[in-house]
Amino acid sequence: MALNKAYTQYKENSIFTSSPEELTLMLYNGLVKFIMLAVQSIEEKDIKKAHDNFIRAQDIIVEFRTTLDLKYDIAKQLDSIYDYMYWRLTEANIHKDIEIANEVLGYARELRDTWAEAMKIAKSKSKSGRGTQVEQ
Repeated sequence: MALNKAYTQYKENSIFTSSPEELTLMLYNGLVKFIMLAVQSIEEKDIKKAHDNFIRAQDIIVEFRTTLDLKYDIAKQLDSIYDYMYWRLTEANIHKDIEIANEVLGYARELRDTWAEAMKIAKSKSKSGRGTQVEQ
């Protein structure tokens, strides 16, 4: 019981101390996790658990969509992707369709991996820019 409480506290602390970029990566990881759990639940014939995990995945997509700044073209493109993923997850949930869920899982993994790579690039660029001053 104490271990569970410590883990919960650790998770809360990591959320409160994470940068917006790290929180986005956590959400992508959650999206992947919940789709995988939904697929596993379908395979185990646990319809309620599958439904709950699909809903959690869809909630993450809704969060992504509500935080987009649609004045940028990339945000509009992401919104279209998220919209497609949301409706495909709805279909997967209604029909308990593993094939559709796996399709969306592929997109979720690709978005997550792209985000993680962008974070690495941004971090390396910010490190290489530190401590270097141009003398005039």
